[in-house]
Amino acid sequence: MAPRKLLVADLVGLTSRALENAPRIRNIIKNGFAGPMASVFPEVTCTAQASFLTGAPPSSHGIVGNGWYFRDLDEVLFWRQSRRLVGGETIFDTLRKAGKTTANLFGWYNWNSGADYCITPKPSYPADGAKYPGIHTEPAELRAAVEAEIGEFPLFDFWGPRAGIRSTRWIANSARHVIARHAPDFVFCYIPHLDYNHQRFGPDDPRSLAAIAELDAAAGELLEFARDRNYDILILSEYGITDVRRPVMLNRALRSQGLLRARVDPHVGELPLFGTSRAFAVCDHQIAHVYINDPRDVAGVRDLLISQKGVERVLDANEQKEIGVAHANAGELVAIADADSWFAYNYWLDDALAPDFARTVDIHRKPGYDPAELFVDPTIQFPNARAAWTLLKKKLGFRYLMKMIPLDPSMVRGSHGRTASDPSRGAFAGGSDARLAPPGRSIMELKSIIESFLTNK
Repeated sequence: MAPRKLLVADLVGLTSRALENAPRIRNIIKNGFAGPMASVFPEVTCTAQASFLTGAPPSSHGIVGNGWYFRDLDEVLFWRQSRRLVGGETIFDTLRKAGKTTANLFGWYNWNSGADYCITPKPSYPADGAKYPGIHTEPAELRAAVEAEIGEFPLFDFWGPRAGIRSTRWIANSARHVIARHAPDFVFCYIPHLDYNHQRFGPDDPRSLAAIAELDAAAGELLEFARDRNYDILILSEYGITDVRRPVMLNRALRSQGLLRARVDPHVGELPLFGTSRAFAVCDHQIAHVYINDPRDVAGVRDLLISQKGVERVLDANEQKEIGVAHANAGELVAIADADSWFAYNYWLDDALAPDFARTVDIHRKPGYDPAELFVDPTIQFPNARAAWTLLKKKLGFRYLMKMIPLDPSMVRGSHGRTASDPSRGAFAGGSDARLAPPGRSIMELKSIIESFLTNK
């Protein structure tokens, strides 16, 4: 019997309910299994993927969110890619020891992940301040081979106001390239297509239903391509996106009480002073890690947070242990939003003092997650003309800022992070073979199941 091969397609935002509108994907797993799956807390990309990779909770691997406060650096950093941030052995490590070849395609913690074939976004930032699309690959020559076949990665369609189907098709085509040319035993491919319209408009909006059809076409083609080459298929969705209506600005509440300090940079605007603030929140969808420099302030900060409209719970250290998120990287408190609320990172009290990056797509400098980056500011007249003029300045070699993002987060209509109250709208797993089903329906079971499946244990 030929050795088994497996493609894990991480189709974030796909739920049992959404599967009804994805016939090609549904057909792939019709003889296997499909249903809701327990993710981890918080239900955000980096945490969920780290738990999938290690089979452990964030209290073990340390990835407590998409970003956190790096105490030794005195910086809030989001969307880091180093494998060394993840504590514990990953599925790539385990399968390498078993003699299997692996691919990590757009999955997080991609740099030095231990996979034989890797692709992940890595823009170029020349000294003149410009930004150009690019990818990091392993081996390095894989980039040239992929781009020769399918073109340059459309970075500006991967996140921002233009985020949509172009980047999704590119990711799916890059996975087809790796499977066709190298046929790894295990392929992990992350496709975040439903993150876009589901956050913009909510999961039930007609534009979001259209996005499910787009995903079904692009991902369905990849799944069929892999199936025809004798790959089994496992579909993973780290979370479901649910409707929200209320942005909650915890940092403004902390600032108004003198707990969060900031300075005015004449070239940038207001910047938070983390090290000398008594408390500040690192906002990440529907959860926020709240860091408090003096233990004597914990009780008062907790009372302030729980008094804010839109805050459902505030977890102290003991409560964090109970749900597996307690770690040195976590905040002294963790706030959880109501079902129809989410946490915006805004910390300035006057929009005239907002930092320059607040009006741009800048996922690395913002000290919190900002889904407003999916929109063009509606107050801008002739936004296409402004964007064209900015791009012309770029081509002429001038410094530029693409200041197109709204400061008002109220446009956002979908979010995630808290545990879904309705399992049909939460995390999901499905597979072409029933032996891939996690018996406890937990994302943390998948690592050992995949190892056994591929090594015939």
